[in-house]
Amino acid sequence: MLQDDPLLRTVSSQIGALALKHRLPVSAGVFELAESGALMAYGPDRVDLYRRAVGFVDKILKGARPADLPFEQATKFGLILNLKTARALGITIPVSLLARADQVIE
Repeated sequence: MLQDDPLLRTVSSQIGALALKHRLPVSAGVFELAESGALMAYGPDRVDLYRRAVGFVDKILKGARPADLPFEQATKFGLILNLKTARALGITIPVSLLARADQVIE
């Protein structure tokens, strides 16, 4: 999973700064990138994924075979919009998209 890549998280501030410097509207699945200067980020909520993983660990520790457990996809997603970046790039974000955002960075 790319958003769990430690290297990507380590350099997220550099990626955001370079995107702003070169006026590139970056969209990512890593929330830290939006906080560092990317225009937006949309992806699964990692905290929710980890909470749900605990249920699988519990079942395995109680004797369930991992092969018998169902595959689950992420069900909770987050959208972060960076208005500061949008203004710097001259991009107007529609009000309908702002209303759907989980977090808006001013």
